[in-house]
Amino acid sequence: MTASTTRAPRIVVVFYSATGNVAALAESLAQGARDAGAETRVRPVAERAPAEAIEANRRWKAWVEDNPYDTVASLDDLEWADGLAMGSPTRFGNSAEQLKAFLDTTGGLWAQGKLAGLVGTSFTSASTGHGGLEATILSMNNVLYHWGALVMPLGYAADASLMSSGNPYGASWVSRKSAAPDEAALQAARIQGTRLAEVAAKLL
Repeated sequence: MTASTTRAPRIVVVFYSATGNVAALAESLAQGARDAGAETRVRPVAERAPAEAIEANRRWKAWVEDNPYDTVASLDDLEWADGLAMGSPTRFGNSAEQLKAFLDTTGGLWAQGKLAGLVGTSFTSASTGHGGLEATILSMNNVLYHWGALVMPLGYAADASLMSSGNPYGASWVSRKSAAPDEAALQAARIQGTRLAEVAAKLL
């Protein structure tokens, strides 16, 4: 943080996760923000899928039943935050409906100009290497443009390891056979969180 900063930057990580992979990235991103001195909140959005769809997928069912989060994302979290990280699995090159449904409730804050000062960034996971990772991040960032927020990419410059993890748009993970994120993906998320906190701090 700079000498002129009067308080720690506030970072909220808002995400949807069906099996826990995006949640793991969210937690790593939040840790990176905390390492940079930020106050953080990690908030999943509400599950909206029908019970029969969840029941038909054992990994999805297990995550819903064992979900460790007690508090879902709210508009108050966005008003509180200086920086926002959004995460979602890919859904045909777009974010999941559950995240979009939450974002669709932000019209009131947008109309009041309360989201224009946010710094935003996005992250994702897919089951295949060309399953829409970059498109999904870009689709989430479209919301930031409409809010008038500042879009912060992950880039490559923050750490040499990002050249091998391979996505300058935001942290991402290719979850083949439902594999959990590896250390390279988690490290990319931590770097993204640190960078988000540092940029948010400069704008306080």
